[in-house]
Amino acid sequence: MNNWQEDSNLDFKSLKKAIGNKSDVESLAETCVCFANAQGGKLIIGIENKESEPPTTQKIVIDEMNKVVSRLRSLTDGVGLVNPEVIKHKNGGEYFIVNILPSSRTIATTTSGKVFVRITDNCYAVKSEELTDLASEKNAFQWELVVAQKLSIEQADTEQIKFFISHIRKSEKVSDFIKDKSDVEIFEHYQLLSPEGLLTNLGVLWLGTPAQRARLSYPITFQYLVYNEREEKIREKKYHFHQYNPMELLLEIEKEAVELTYSSELSNGLFRNKIRNYPKEVIRELLINTIAHKRYTSSGDIFLEVYSDRIVFTNPGGLPLGISKDNILHERQRRNPHLIQTLHDLKLMEGEGSGYDLVYEKLSLDAKPFPEIESSFNKMAVTVKSGIIDEEALSVIDYINKHFQLTQKETITLGVVATRKKILATQLSTALQINQEDKLKYWIGTLIDKNILISRGAKKGTEYLLNPDVFSQAKLNLTPSLKTIETYKLEALIIEDLKHNGESKMKEIQDRLSEVYPNDVQKAVYRLVEKGELITAGGNRNRTYLIPKKNK
Repeated sequence: MNNWQEDSNLDFKSLKKAIGNKSDVESLAETCVCFANAQGGKLIIGIENKESEPPTTQKIVIDEMNKVVSRLRSLTDGVGLVNPEVIKHKNGGEYFIVNILPSSRTIATTTSGKVFVRITDNCYAVKSEELTDLASEKNAFQWELVVAQKLSIEQADTEQIKFFISHIRKSEKVSDFIKDKSDVEIFEHYQLLSPEGLLTNLGVLWLGTPAQRARLSYPITFQYLVYNEREEKIREKKYHFHQYNPMELLLEIEKEAVELTYSSELSNGLFRNKIRNYPKEVIRELLINTIAHKRYTSSGDIFLEVYSDRIVFTNPGGLPLGISKDNILHERQRRNPHLIQTLHDLKLMEGEGSGYDLVYEKLSLDAKPFPEIESSFNKMAVTVKSGIIDEEALSVIDYINKHFQLTQKETITLGVVATRKKILATQLSTALQINQEDKLKYWIGTLIDKNILISRGAKKGTEYLLNPDVFSQAKLNLTPSLKTIETYKLEALIIEDLKHNGESKMKEIQDRLSEVYPNDVQKAVYRLVEKGELITAGGNRNRTYLIPKKNK
């Protein structure tokens, strides 16, 4: 029990929430609707959210538990609540579990008409305009376990059976408990076989013959396309004959995609003379994502398009409900959870969700832009650029990576700061998709304690930049950048500029100091005016700034 944590399939609630004068069974009903509209789950009643065990003196009266379940059923529509059970913890306290089934054919609601869906460890209200998306997602959630072709394991492809069993039993990601099961038990564990012994859609995908895969409603079909600098198609490879299981298809595409292994030459002043256009881990993660998160209830090919300066992954079906390009680094919503678990156990993917944290980390290490994500109801496209944002930033990141042990979060944060030179806390939060500023400290981690980053200012005015000492330690021959100039030095520089150039408009000062961020110049000028070191002339549109005669 100590290892349980709230996630997309598990929620903890205090017993007071269900029983007593302060109970709020209506909110528990909303939680049940959340689970039913996603992939089902368990409601643990009798343990506080942040606790790992119930109070030692807590006892559950079975009649009261049954009344709670009955009340939940009366407050919901399309929600299956099954097998309520009282559990006695080793500390002597008791709690009870209610299992919520996924509602495969209808949209679950509260009796008051509210619709919710579970995304990671939170419930979200579904807006009226999102109901169509939810209906489509519900079909996609259940696709894996549907038995459509009534095929027994004896009718499957014997070579595919051997392939799957061999790789599962060789994988260090799979426990001995699973490996010691019989072949059929392993198929059942990974949901390839239904309780009746028939191949599920997922079973056909892994164990079926090409003809059986072709009869899936929308099997995996893939196109690998290469374009020249004029964006004219010069090569294509199509996978439309269903001869591969997902793992074989991935390996075959990686073998074919030689263009993705190309490297760029960098100047000898850097630690690395060559750097891949696209990190291999990024290619693998995004490629497997197109297979793992595909909406198998929608038609359309998966595309991997290679251009001279970018690659684009496109797959049918947009992002799962509740996931967007602005929260994909943090939110976890698995459209095909059993397929994802299988791919994880076969050592093909991260398995905990989207894997975008790995993508961001590897791109940060190479000073490359983060992926650009576009999502609509029908498709999702992810674009990765081949270029490096800043070669000087790359040399700094390379040095730090060799001399410091950083977490994944710290590495991603370092990449953002190094390529921007200087960044406000609010801008850094946006880049890291953080909506609560107090969470930023977990991403900055030890970067300031290790003197890799320094901070200036306070609260929302806090800005982060690389510690100049890092450059001297690394003995890097870098050109100083005015983007990181300290406040008092920038103010002195503006005074010197106006001494030489005379009365000037804000835009003229900013243009002459073009290497400094325009906002920084503007703020510095305003500060100098407040301190009386500059004065203004003219109206708002034609306002100019000059040094008072007494200061000249």
